[in-house]
Parts: sequence; C-alpha cells; structure tokens
Amino acid sequence: MLFAKAELEKAGFKVTSNGLEKDDNGDIFSADAVLLPVPFTRDMVNINCPLTDKKIPLNILQSLPQKTKIFGGGKFEKDNYTDYLSLDEYAIKNAVLTAEGAIAAAVQKTDFSLWESRILVIGYGRVGKVLTDRLSGFCGELTVSARSGRDISMIKALGINHLYTPNISDCAERFDIVFNTVDIKFDYSVAAVFAGAHFFDLSSRGGFIGDTAVKHGIRYEPLPAIPAKTAPVTAGKIIAETVIELLK
Repeated sequence: MLFAKAELEKAGFKVTSNGLEKDDNGDIFSADAVLLPVPFTRDMVNINCPLTDKKIPLNILQSLPQKTKIFGGGKFEKDNYTDYLSLDEYAIKNAVLTAEGAIAAAVQKTDFSLWESRILVIGYGRVGKVLTDRLSGFCGELTVSARSGRDISMIKALGINHLYTPNISDCAERFDIVFNTVDIKFDYSVAAVFAGAHFFDLSSRGGFIGDTAVKHGIRYEPLPAIPAKTAPVTAGKIIAETVIELLK
C-alpha cells in the first residue's frame, strides 16, 4: 500500500493516509476516494493496519457519503464500494506476480531443480493458467488438474498431462512439487498421493485438514499474499493502476 500511495502521487493525485505510516492523520471524510488494503480487515471489526498500532473501526466506512468512492481488497456490502480483487484487470496482473512468487519459493525451498521434476498444478483458473505457462519452460514433467471439461480440453490441446481434480486421489503418480491454486481441503486419500512432495499452497482457504500433511511426510508451504512479499513494488503499482482506471 505504501508503493500504491507513491504511484498515485506520481500520477498527480493528492494522497494522504491514515494507519499506513507512523503519526499519519489523513481525514477519511474529506476524501473523494478511499483505498483500503488487501485484506481490508482481518477481524471484521477494524481496518487492517499492520504497519501501525492504530485502531480504525470498520464501521467508519458506513458513515461515508454515497459520493465517496471506496476501493478495497475483499467483499463488503456498500453501494459505493468496489472490490478490486474481483476485477479481471487486477486479478490477471496479480496472477502473474503470484505465479512468479510461487516458482521463486519452489526454487528456494527445494534442494533439486525444477528441470525434470514431476510437477502438479492443481486448478486452471487465472493463477493456474499463468503458472502452467511459466512452468512449461522449465522442462519438467508437468501435470495440471482441472474440474471443467473445457479446461481439460485446453490442457490437452497444449500437450500437457491432465487430471480431473476430483479424481486426484485415484492418481498413481508421485509428484516432487505440487502447486495448489484452488480453495479446497485435502483429506487422507489425497494426501497419500503427495507423500514426500513439496506442497506450495497459493490458495486463501485451501490446504490440509489438521496434521494430515505432516503424517504423510508432505513438506507443506502455505504462501498467502505472496505478491506483496516477493514483489511489493509491482503489487502496489497494480493496485494504483486499477484504482486510476476505475476513477476514470
């Protein structure tokens, strides 16, 4: 958000902040537009301010006049609010940063190369598509799982191994690296397929139930909000670009 602020200033906007930097005191009620972070709240009580100790109540947003544009990362019920996470112009660019960050994590966390590794990508949405494209250049043994027949047909057309996501537990393969891009909980039957694998979870609500991963020897690495960690400058720029287009 600090980099988003800098980008907006560079574009000619007058930008103040509240809860973003120490001792800032921007007035939310005098703003034409309010930009909230990702996620905009973690407790549904206060706005997310991880860089300061400020407590800004979430219900302050309900007090803003209808003419004030509010942009935030996450769902919120208000007519003048826009969830920029749900917009293609943001999500597609963000998917690129997520895919790059996931690959960087795999390179750092494994003691073998991606080249000739057996790799599975679970899901063929925005992130899955970009991740598949980037991983295909590493010349590994790549498999991609999807739910829809349309996505399976596209994966096959690209000459990539495919699986139906609901049938992963029936797979006899053993993978070295798994990237999960979908919000799904995996049980014991699925975990057995991933025994010994490095599992990188890019989903927001995915993962394994309890200690299932540990019991199967899976090296489980949750990677939430990875763009902000591996490419904060670009992540901020994408948020600013999206907001500017929305204001136009």
